[in-house]
Amino acid sequence: MNAREARGVAVAAALFLLVQVGALAMVGPFETAGYQAVEDPSDPTNSLVYFAAILVATGAMLAAFKYAFERAVRAVVVLSSALVSWYVFGVVTPPLVVVGAVNVLAVALSVGVAVALLVYPEWYVIDGAGVVMGIGAGALFGISFGLLPAIVLLSVLAVYDAISVYGTRHMLSLAEGVMDLRVPVILVVPLTLSYSLLDDDFGGANEVHEDDDPVAADGEGSDDADGAEGERDAFFIGLGDAVMPTVMVASGAFFSPAPSLGVAALPALNLPALLAMVGTFLGLGVLLWAVMKGRAHAGLPLLNGGAIGGYLLGSTLAGVSLVRALGLAPYL
Repeated sequence: MNAREARGVAVAAALFLLVQVGALAMVGPFETAGYQAVEDPSDPTNSLVYFAAILVATGAMLAAFKYAFERAVRAVVVLSSALVSWYVFGVVTPPLVVVGAVNVLAVALSVGVAVALLVYPEWYVIDGAGVVMGIGAGALFGISFGLLPAIVLLSVLAVYDAISVYGTRHMLSLAEGVMDLRVPVILVVPLTLSYSLLDDDFGGANEVHEDDDPVAADGEGSDDADGAEGERDAFFIGLGDAVMPTVMVASGAFFSPAPSLGVAALPALNLPALLAMVGTFLGLGVLLWAVMKGRAHAGLPLLNGGAIGGYLLGSTLAGVSLVRALGLAPYL
């Protein structure tokens, strides 16, 4: 790994950290705002319903690319970006101007995200919108999926991710279409100051992998915009790779009986959530090491596996029994 690739890895890690810390900060405010998306967060069938929705969305996107409906996909993603951004801005922006029950500033910022993505989707606009989306999605799913549903969801997605990348490879095809749209389903990590996503036709992007979240898909790869063999100007990590392990972090912080660590800025942070974060970054390190070798890899087996493993270790160290940590107590 050369110096600029090392800087790229550091930037990728920083983006993941922003998503996870931001989601942890949003757990309490999202609950207070009534954002919990399901009636019973402890029901593991929620995970299966969500996975089925992922399959349907993946099929719809593949069909859209096949039949030249890319604009429809882009419109859906941009609208989703605005919606998820509104969830975040709705709890962090002060109610300076309120019309009815609507925080006008929050709406304006959310619309601004959508407009920026439509008008000038440069890499830093994509990354900024992606981080906000990742924070919102991670916190929203974290408080909506209890411990058992979160573990089931992440495990199923890890297996599906591996099959779709190494087996059927249909996510590789999906990735090619998604990258051309320049929307925040990927996090772009430039390795040169001169890199521009707007000028990149992805003609040299030889390895990319696409994940399975209908709102936040993912991919890793390398891009050789200058055409020099083995020299890359940017690599790409899917937003879903950041969101999915963050669900485990947020769920562990919200639902685990482990006591808070007493961090003032992150009152929800406990040992299971902290070690889930550590596990995520260990998985990310291995993943980026593999990506730097120039091959497509399924990210969720490493990232979700690290998050689940870290969560379970943190639960044990916090004195939480394995049965309670897995969310199995109501069934035994």
